[in-house]
Amino acid sequence: MAYVDGFVIPVKTADKQAFLEHARRIDPIFLEHGALRVVEAWGDDVPAGKVTDFARAVQATGDETVVFAWIEWPDKAVRDAAMKAIQSNAAARAEPMPFDGKRMIFGGFEAVVTVEPGQG
Repeated sequence: MAYVDGFVIPVKTADKQAFLEHARRIDPIFLEHGALRVVEAWGDDVPAGKVTDFARAVQATGDETVVFAWIEWPDKAVRDAAMKAIQSNAAARAEPMPFDGKRMIFGGFEAVVTVEPGQG
């Protein structure tokens, strides 16, 4: 069963280029360890909610943009092995994050419904 790691990240809007450069260096490491796809999506139409929203979830400030990202894996076992290997990768650990990692939210999710063109 497919597995997805999801992330919501507050990034200083002025640091967009640094964030993109970081993603271009780090994201291929996930692919090298079995990820099927890595997506980094820069917030464009992220409305404020009445009760909660993406910005409040990560305590984003007015000078930050919310990034929504995910990594697709073939299954949880591949993901778990990859994360263990990546965490022991000195180069990956040394990579400075161009955002406040303490306010990033993330989690792993088992894919239970997938609809693709040509199905159904």
